[in-house]
Amino acid sequence: MVTTQSPEPTAPQEPSDDAGLTAGQTPALTPAQAFDALYAFCAPALVRQTYLLTGRRELARESVERAFQLAWQRWPEVARDRDPAGWVRAVAYDCALSPWHRFRPRYRSPEPPPADPAHRELLHTLLDLPAPYRRTLVLYDGVGLDLPETAAETEASTPAAANRLIHAREAVAARLPDLADPGELHRRLRELASAEILRAARPTVVRTGCERRNVFWTRAAIAFTVTIVGATTLTLRTAPTRYEAPVAPAQAVQGVPPPAGLGPLSRADRTLRTKLHRSEASGPERVFPQAR
Repeated sequence: MVTTQSPEPTAPQEPSDDAGLTAGQTPALTPAQAFDALYAFCAPALVRQTYLLTGRRELARESVERAFQLAWQRWPEVARDRDPAGWVRAVAYDCALSPWHRFRPRYRSPEPPPADPAHRELLHTLLDLPAPYRRTLVLYDGVGLDLPETAAETEASTPAAANRLIHAREAVAARLPDLADPGELHRRLRELASAEILRAARPTVVRTGCERRNVFWTRAAIAFTVTIVGATTLTLRTAPTRYEAPVAPAQAVQGVPPPAGLGPLSRADRTLRTKLHRSEASGPERVFPQAR
């Protein structure tokens, strides 16, 4: 069943300095108790709302659980928010409408449509709308927010939200003329959301899953940091301290004649050899200057 108002659970109060509680005073909720109360109040309806946005049952449940996990991580901020339910709803809608889901193998094939032909036709009509129009229509005609609240949650101006709502209603009325009346459209959206069996996980499962996720990413960050520090230390220990020019690779020298063996001397070579042998041992006569 689609909720019509945004709940505003009381934020956890700071513990009093008094040792005890006076008679009739309500004890302050712990953070876990306040979170569980918000989850029990909002999660079932929020899963059905998200199903109207996506047409996928598992994706709707996953988006709501992810939104509440983020809320538990930032619980001090969410608990003091003016509208904690609106905070979680906005995050769940963002997760459900993320374009990255189209790249996940499990969400590439369509899911079985609703059994009722009227519900099936309405769901197909909603899914054919652009995502901003679909979100505006679900918030205004499904959840029951007024126009300024719808504009604020969709991060649009009030005129822009009104324009999206008008175009979305016109598109729905063009395919389903019996839903031209906003009251009838609101009733049919509630019936479509309530017809599907959509269950949310227990709040303790969401909280423990969030805590395990935080522990995992903390350990992964520590391991990554240790790996970087170790690699940096190893590099500093093994890196050379001075520059050594690389040895050029050997290359063949072109144009050098191959060495030849000694052969028989020619007549001119033999004459020159004989002349050299007959000369003085110190070489040819030298010319000495004469003294005057």
